[in-house]
Amino acid sequence: MTTSAHPRPLIAIDWGTSSLRGARLDTSGKVIESRELARGILTVPPGQFEAVFNEHFGDWMQADGALCLISGMAGSRQGWQEAPYCPCPAGFAELGQHLLWLQPDRIALVPGLSCTSADTLNTPDVMRGEEVQIFGALQLAGRDSATLVLPGTHSKWVQVERGRVTQFSTFMTGEVYALMSQHSILGKTLDLNGAFDEAAFLQGVDQSQTAGSVLHHLFAVRTLGLFERLSAAQLPSFLSGLLIGEELRQQTVNADSAPVILIGSDTLTQRYSLALQHLGINCQSRGSEATWAGLFALVSAC
Repeated sequence: MTTSAHPRPLIAIDWGTSSLRGARLDTSGKVIESRELARGILTVPPGQFEAVFNEHFGDWMQADGALCLISGMAGSRQGWQEAPYCPCPAGFAELGQHLLWLQPDRIALVPGLSCTSADTLNTPDVMRGEEVQIFGALQLAGRDSATLVLPGTHSKWVQVERGRVTQFSTFMTGEVYALMSQHSILGKTLDLNGAFDEAAFLQGVDQSQTAGSVLHHLFAVRTLGLFERLSAAQLPSFLSGLLIGEELRQQTVNADSAPVILIGSDTLTQRYSLALQHLGINCQSRGSEATWAGLFALVSAC
């Protein structure tokens, strides 16, 4: 692979479950051009990944010496080809050693990470695509150690020490919100078209920090609406705050420690930032640029 002494044009690809994003970077890591398509791996028939890739990025790959790194679910069992997870602790060196080359020295899949939880089952945990965002965000922040949060359908809390991911945990916060708001009795009282209500959201965060099970707290979404304490338009914000707050309740973050780094869409990072700051925890946010910075840094480090 390329080194910083002999840079090559990088085609950075983030191929997820529902979307396909790509960026063409110059030799300094600056984005020259980007593309985003609704061609996640679930839309690609078996055996057609190379054809879809060539259709959308084949012109970029014609550049002299072009190198492509693909992160995300394209390396899963349902993707282009399964790239075995790289076990933690892991940094750039370990990821570089575990790249799965689809075309030697030209197109490679980034493997994703795995770790083992310290519970009675030694439960495994995994990520694909987030590892690139993590290292990119650290590069952009000029840090080699941090607590990072990647909100989403399956939120990740990650510990990085001296440039290596040492441990992470996954929380199904976004998926539970979708299930509760769309497929449970709670959804019958929610107006999902209502504007975000900050006060109701923070009420949910505060409720999550009180004693008792989240299974009990969830029923408050129904009763607060039933007794008209919150309107149908406010209830989705309360539910969001309750679930995000429950996720945050499980974490150990010192208020005087370095800021937590949030990585994700503006909508989600704003909510997590609001909740963290409400609980007295400093944070800073990064967006999609973390992916491109991470893939460029991976190339430069190998």
